[in-house]
Parts: sequence; C-alpha cells; structure tokens
Amino acid sequence: MIVTSRCKLMKMVSGDFYDVVQIYKDPQVRRYLGGTVNDELLLKNKFEEILSKSKIPRVYFWCVRLIENGQFIGVVSLDQYHDGTNIELSYEFLPQHWGNGYATEVVRRMIHYSFTEIDLPKLVSETQTANASSCKLLERVGMRLENRLMRFGAEQAVYSIERT
Repeated sequence: MIVTSRCKLMKMVSGDFYDVVQIYKDPQVRRYLGGTVNDELLLKNKFEEILSKSKIPRVYFWCVRLIENGQFIGVVSLDQYHDGTNIELSYEFLPQHWGNGYATEVVRRMIHYSFTEIDLPKLVSETQTANASSCKLLERVGMRLENRLMRFGAEQAVYSIERT
C-alpha cells in the first residue's frame, strides 16, 4: 500500500472489479479516453488484462481510496509506454472527486515512488491536448511538455519528468 495525506493506493485485485467498472462507464471520465465501455464481457476482459499485466516487472495498477472511509475515487497506474522504452503514469478519477486536489496529491506521490522506490530514470504521461485540466495537472506536478502527436484520432500531449 502507498499512502498520501488523504488517500491510500492499494494494488488492484479481483475484488476491485465493480469499483473499476465505474471508471469505464462514466462518460465524463472517458470523454478523452475513447468513450465509455458498457459491455460486461469486454469490461471483464479489460479488467483481467489489467490484473495479468500487473505481474510484469515495473507495471503497477492501484485503486485509489480515501483514507477516512475507504471510498473508491479512482485508479492510477505505471505501465509500459507506447515507445517500448519509458514507463507511463496514468490516472483516472471519478468526477465527484475532481477539484479536491486528490489527483495532484496522488500523481505527486507516484512520481516520488517511481524515482525513489523503483528507481525509474524518467516518467511520461500522455493526454489529449483538449483535456486542459489534465495538461494543467501534469504541469503543476513538474512534468514538461515533450511532444505533441496524433494518436487515437486526436492530438496528444506527451509530458515527461526525469529523476534529478
């Protein structure tokens, strides 16, 4: 378990399926992520894929919960980036928890964890340029815009931060 001042990040397990499904079914969360996924079989397959990928070295998926009551608020992950070289930091939080600083808190903690506990030299994060809130969050935590590219039918911004 990884802890921030208000959140606990717990390794994703099979019992988290119905919490994680909330992320895939929410149109606000999925607005810049290819849309909602509502097919139950597809959701189960995606979730099983996540659990399977978690067994790969340096690949992690966590459920983010509030310390005060254990309520599920989102997911965060470290996974292989498209370039095959870097590790990507990704996050998705339920809309009712946006604007409270949870994502910033969790992303900062993940950057620290990545550099101090698993000794990564660099992290990247990719988001649609249209997702201004996500771009601002990545800049707020010290990531810098490295590249813009077209992927998934939209312009993407690739941010990065290196261990100092």
